[in-house]
Amino acid sequence: MSKEPTMHPPESIYQPPVFADYARYYDLLNRDKDYAAEADYVAGLIRKFHPSGRSILELGSGTGIHASLLAGKGFTVHGIERSEEMINIARSNASSFSQSPTRSECVFSRGDIREVRLRQSFDAVIALFHVISYQTANKDVVAAFETARQHLKPGGVFIFDVWYGPAVLTEWPEVRIKRMKNEKVEITRLAEPVLHPNENTVDVNYHIFVRDRATNAVKELRETHVMRFFFKPEMEITAAQQGFTVLHTEEWMTGSPIGQNTWGACFVLKTL
Repeated sequence: MSKEPTMHPPESIYQPPVFADYARYYDLLNRDKDYAAEADYVAGLIRKFHPSGRSILELGSGTGIHASLLAGKGFTVHGIERSEEMINIARSNASSFSQSPTRSECVFSRGDIREVRLRQSFDAVIALFHVISYQTANKDVVAAFETARQHLKPGGVFIFDVWYGPAVLTEWPEVRIKRMKNEKVEITRLAEPVLHPNENTVDVNYHIFVRDRATNAVKELRETHVMRFFFKPEMEITAAQQGFTVLHTEEWMTGSPIGQNTWGACFVLKTL
């Protein structure tokens, strides 16, 4: 059974007042995430469905770890992120990755994934860690797909993962507690979900406690992330309307067929 996925707040569509603080703690909260394995997985999908593909546009690139790892595999990557704080961290992360003879360019720009238009096209567009699930309104989903299509070369692929509806409605999101620490701070994050089945959304209410390990001072943050879950038929309709065909679906990272226990569904779309 696939476990309920963790949430990543892509600043391209979500910008709470405390986001500057959240950006500062983001990598610590996700330190247990296997970015290297995910980068290998995404690279494998691109090589399978677009063997000659070398250039990538990442929508909602966050702190840039996926982008940096993919650049280390020889891809050129342009990350789009709305949060200036996230972009600064991404650039620092990119510079800290060891250089290799195959490493390619990795750059980041500030922009809204629903509106950004670059004067270049790419072999692949990716949106990872449920970025598309943060597009809760139909118009926002359409706008994100349009951004992807506008930036793809003929035959290019659009790869993304979303919360998958059958699993959400079968298992329901649960209250979760996560604790992480480094030499400076200890973070406790409580996630309390509220399901809205008629809207295909889940409100994930975060209550975050950050303790300074030197002074024991505690900072408290609250956020609500609204996540949309999707079903395969609506993805097929949206894809067709925006000039794509659904080339492939599978469970994120495992490659298994998607079903009622699949929380994270991966879609591979191709331009018509």
